Amino acid sequence: MEGTVLCSANHAPLTPISFLERTALVYPDRLAIVASDGSAGVAVSRTWRDTRARCLRLAAALTGLLGVQRHDVVAVFAQNIPAVCELHFGVPMAGAVICTLNSRLDAAMAAVLLRHSEAKVVFVDRALLGVAQKALVLVAEAGARRPVLVLISELLDENERSPPDAKIKVTRVDYEYEHLLSAAAAGSSPDFAIRWPADENEPIALNYTSGTTSRPKGVIYSHRGAYLSSLAAVIVNAMAETPVYLWTVPMFHCNGWCQVWGVAAQGGTNVCVRRVTAAAIFDSVARHGVTHMGGAPTVLSMIVNATADERRRQPGGRRRRVTVMTGGAPPPPQVLFRMEEQGFLVIHSYGLTETYGPATVCTWKPEWDALTAEERARIKSRQGLHHVGLEAADVKDPATMRSVPADGRTVGEVMLRGNTVMSGYYKDGGATAEALAGGWLRSGDLAVREEDGYIKILDRSKDIIISGGENISTVEVEAALFGHPAVEEAAVVGRPDEYWGETPCAFVKLRGGGGGGGGGAAVEEELMAFCRARLPRYMAPRTVVVVEEELPKTATGKVQKVALRERAKAMGSLPAAASSSSRRAPTGTAGSGRSKL
Repeated sequence: MEGTVLCSANHAPLTPISFLERTALVYPDRLAIVASDGSAGVAVSRTWRDTRARCLRLAAALTGLLGVQRHDVVAVFAQNIPAVCELHFGVPMAGAVICTLNSRLDAAMAAVLLRHSEAKVVFVDRALLGVAQKALVLVAEAGARRPVLVLISELLDENERSPPDAKIKVTRVDYEYEHLLSAAAAGSSPDFAIRWPADENEPIALNYTSGTTSRPKGVIYSHRGAYLSSLAAVIVNAMAETPVYLWTVPMFHCNGWCQVWGVAAQGGTNVCVRRVTAAAIFDSVARHGVTHMGGAPTVLSMIVNATADERRRQPGGRRRRVTVMTGGAPPPPQVLFRMEEQGFLVIHSYGLTETYGPATVCTWKPEWDALTAEERARIKSRQGLHHVGLEAADVKDPATMRSVPADGRTVGEVMLRGNTVMSGYYKDGGATAEALAGGWLRSGDLAVREEDGYIKILDRSKDIIISGGENISTVEVEAALFGHPAVEEAAVVGRPDEYWGETPCAFVKLRGGGGGGGGGAAVEEELMAFCRARLPRYMAPRTVVVVEEELPKTATGKVQKVALRERAKAMGSLPAAASSSSRRAPTGTAGSGRSKL
């Protein structure tokens, strides 16, 4: 339109760096980061003024001492410790791209990702130093450039302290984190000129998908996408000014669902814990006044299954209400119901690494307050609709790209598009084109759209069980199992079946690690009968395996179904005679089992 102009007065590239700059002005003396050492109280306590100063020194050290240039990749291999919060600002301030690596990687996989990312520097948590050193040897042996290693000596573990400075070797290529900041402080870091992005679509982060194999898929985030996703997360979590956020989401996972930046936007306090346990959660709520947290359904299970000793109330017996965002897998309604009973408000979201973490949310409607607790939990277990930072979320036929009807029955693939979808896969144009074909991000998740338009995911396309031509949602079977009072954990996969092709096989961990009053076979038959009474018969498990230890999980708390599928496959096929009969699957080696994973 005539008369409009675009200039520095009315346009600035969007970037999360601005959150820190504003909060350090508004809340300079408010706590930005606190962390407990597990026994002696608070081990780290820093204000937003302190944090900004440290981030500026970090950026100055990266550019001045380590020679980091714009768009260089800086890797971080650490658990949820305070330095990771600072790195999320210091690295972008230097104009570089932060790449947070899964803290559970082995040396071989860490080496693959360091080579693929071409990281110029890697910051390493002392607890992971052994793995990192082996990885760097593998990088060098492969003929690739070895990144500079910066050691973060902060442990925050019970009965442990950082080693004395004299024991830390500082050389041209090896630095200690605090020494690096001190060296920068001796220079001109207080006047360091932040390298603001010239274009908001410049990269800010590189995140590797949890399914990384020998062909890494590095998801590129932009400053613009990170800015919008952070604000969307604040809104979705109903996060008012000065929240207190407990880090039970791994910061390496989608940059902590972009909450590392979101907490800063609201002048909040980051509560760091190295090990996520029920005791640590309840202690942090009581000690620090936690208002928000997040995590996969396994974190919710920790809370609802906490012992009386692990629970800790506020002085005077008051119960603090904590808002919990969950995602990664659909939470069972029974778990949501029990969380509500304990005073935790659960917000269910859904997303991918490719969508900066959460992309949809089961937005609550006031008229649902009058429903029964069971019905409220059922509604809340859905994935809902896109958040304000995304343009659209739909369920489409992947062949025709037509939207499926909102009938709660027609299955399609979840597809998303908008400003919080990745810029692409690093060094993989083919995979980028495939994922974004047709102008939508293909999720690979199968879902239906219910009458109110809300999305309900049935399964990953690779997890769906096809039995006698019928599609069986493992999510629905797992939800039924969680309804049994003895079940603490449950995961369902397909087991080969001579008659049906495959049938549901449930791996279950019981509360207290017990096998129930009737013994192993009796418990397994009881669980199968329990499901048959609540599901169509073809969906009920024909095999139940009670495990003595927790189910195998990824670092983000998702059950590793690939490992369970292999185990079910190794059990062999159910015989055709047993499967074709309307009678129950026999117990013992064919229909049930007990295993220690």
